[in-house]
Amino acid sequence: MSKWDHLKSFKVVRLNAEIMPVRPFEEDLHQHYGLAPLRVEANTSEEQLPHLRDCDALFIISAPLKPEMVERLEKCRLISRLGNGTDKIAVDLAAQKGILVSNAPLFCVAEMSDHIMAMLLGLARKLPQMGRYLRAGAYHQAREESLALPRLSGLVLGIVGFGATGPEVAKRAASFGLRVLATRRNMNAGRQQAEQLGVEMVDLDSLLRQSDFVSLQLPLTPQTYHLIDAEALRMMKPGSILINTSRGALVDEDALVEALRCGHLAGAGIDTFEGIEIFVDNPPPPRHPLVELDNVLLTPHVSGLSVQAAQDCTRTGVQNLVSVLSGHLPPSQNIVNKEVVPRFPLKPHDPALFAE
Repeated sequence: MSKWDHLKSFKVVRLNAEIMPVRPFEEDLHQHYGLAPLRVEANTSEEQLPHLRDCDALFIISAPLKPEMVERLEKCRLISRLGNGTDKIAVDLAAQKGILVSNAPLFCVAEMSDHIMAMLLGLARKLPQMGRYLRAGAYHQAREESLALPRLSGLVLGIVGFGATGPEVAKRAASFGLRVLATRRNMNAGRQQAEQLGVEMVDLDSLLRQSDFVSLQLPLTPQTYHLIDAEALRMMKPGSILINTSRGALVDEDALVEALRCGHLAGAGIDTFEGIEIFVDNPPPPRHPLVELDNVLLTPHVSGLSVQAAQDCTRTGVQNLVSVLSGHLPPSQNIVNKEVVPRFPLKPHDPALFAE
């Protein structure tokens, strides 16, 4: 008899069953805990998802879970996001209904930090343009532009959002001789860590005006929507570079295109978009002004991906669900709506629950 036999009585639904199918590592975890999630694609139509009414828990990756869908969750105890961002989930309504929302906030810190630095280095050395010059045989132009590049050491990186990823980016940036500024909503949180890393905490306007590189590392909320708009872009230093690996809608993309076209910004590294839908099956090539520019590095929302990150994310999401169905809260840092009063009472988190 397994200690997880009680989980077999619960109905679990997993959205994104086709676009993001269950992989062997997740399958192994399901088998280990005796879970048999009903696999459904992320179509939220009335016909496709009637089974949400009686599910006890829900796994979700990229599908939106709008208020009308959360209203259907009559028995659900937990929405377990197999990832970090929860801007597509009606979190406040879930809390009102007593549904816990969990995520995996730390699964890809290393990968995100590496990707940000890769974009920074590539744009600082104008690698997109240099590759184009090489293919065109424009060697003289490549040399002329490279002779005008500043040395990286001594330039300024501004990090907007100094949570889990910010300190890791700061560590990497320091090894290249960059001076690092940072800002966050609560300027006192993490201040000691910032001081230990030699990071100067400043307000957003000061950061934009002083930074040669600006990296966005914060969640999308109503308060951060289009945080980087035309006014903010004008505030950035002429010739500076913007990097966004967090959420596309943090940036007004039309204003960004204009800032890049007119030369106010020297470049941009964008991994996540407002105007390009990444999570669709068999999409056509994107028709977006950013794609037409040669001073950008664009990647399709892959900055947090690796073998290890995917496993960490899956493990965290599954164990969040197992904790709740076993009558315990997940770890505090994995709870998105911390104010929730669970519709089924839960005991404090038990680290020993997963001891083998």
